[in-house]
Amino acid sequence: MKTPASRSLFSVIVPAPFGAIGLRTGTGVVRELVYLPPSFPASPATDALAEQAGQQVSRYLRDPDFRFDLPLAEVGTAFQRKVWAVIAAIPRGDVLTYGEVAKIIGSAPRAVGQACGANWFPLIIACHRVTAAAGLGGFAHDDNAAGFHLGVKRWLLAHEGVTDV
Repeated sequence: MKTPASRSLFSVIVPAPFGAIGLRTGTGVVRELVYLPPSFPASPATDALAEQAGQQVSRYLRDPDFRFDLPLAEVGTAFQRKVWAVIAAIPRGDVLTYGEVAKIIGSAPRAVGQACGANWFPLIIACHRVTAAAGLGGFAHDDNAAGFHLGVKRWLLAHEGVTDV
């Protein structure tokens, strides 16, 4: 179990089937969403936006068709934001490969993978919906098949009805 100091890292921590989800808020925007291992206990919201964000995460965990409506911090490079815009348009239950996203924006699959890994809002901008041409691919810079983050990606895809990856 983490110390009380870990509570100050996040504005809210929401329990999830794979562990927890921590959100950071500030100046009226969500600043970051982080997948956390089970050692992080749930933590109540520290402000109204964190409360709203926590409620929306909980709703998505119950209903994969839920659509987020949160103000997000403007982060990332112009290229990353271009990749994230394509990812944000992938419907629930669908996936695109890194190569397909790269073709849409006129880039390379490896660059798309790097932009996916740099995503500050990986549930809200659903980068788990981007896979390798032959398999799951990585997630949050994790390509260890038994790793925590790939386990999260598997859960999210199954939650959304994707079973053939």
